[in-house]
Amino acid sequence: HRFPCMAALSVRCSSRMETLEHLQSELCGRFGVPVTFPQRHLKLGISADFCSGNFPLNGLRHPPEDGTCGWFLWAGSELSSAPDFFQPMHLEHLFERCQRVLPYLALPPGWRFLIADGYEDVWQDDSLLIV
Repeated sequence: HRFPCMAALSVRCSSRMETLEHLQSELCGRFGVPVTFPQRHLKLGISADFCSGNFPLNGLRHPPEDGTCGWFLWAGSELSSAPDFFQPMHLEHLFERCQRVLPYLALPPGWRFLIADGYEDVWQDDSLLIV
């Protein structure tokens, strides 16, 4: 599925948004968690190489605060501690850059995912709720 458009009021995009929300609801249902749609105008933290095609793709969600949706996304197996590892980006730009992770972004705060070709791991990490 492709979800290139973020204009919530656009008629031509409404069916794609409904499809995305359905995929997000289905994924959350598989893991028995409430659907927590992020507000699309908020920012997330993303590594510079996240949209480069490197695998695996990782995500973790803290509680939203200060104009962020709580998500931090990176590629590869290592999470860097460098202060500039994560750059801010509006969530809506993921529709153009990395649609593969969109179904996971309705997981609630305190959840993580790791995906690669033919592989998916999704788990709860309560330590993410302590910020």
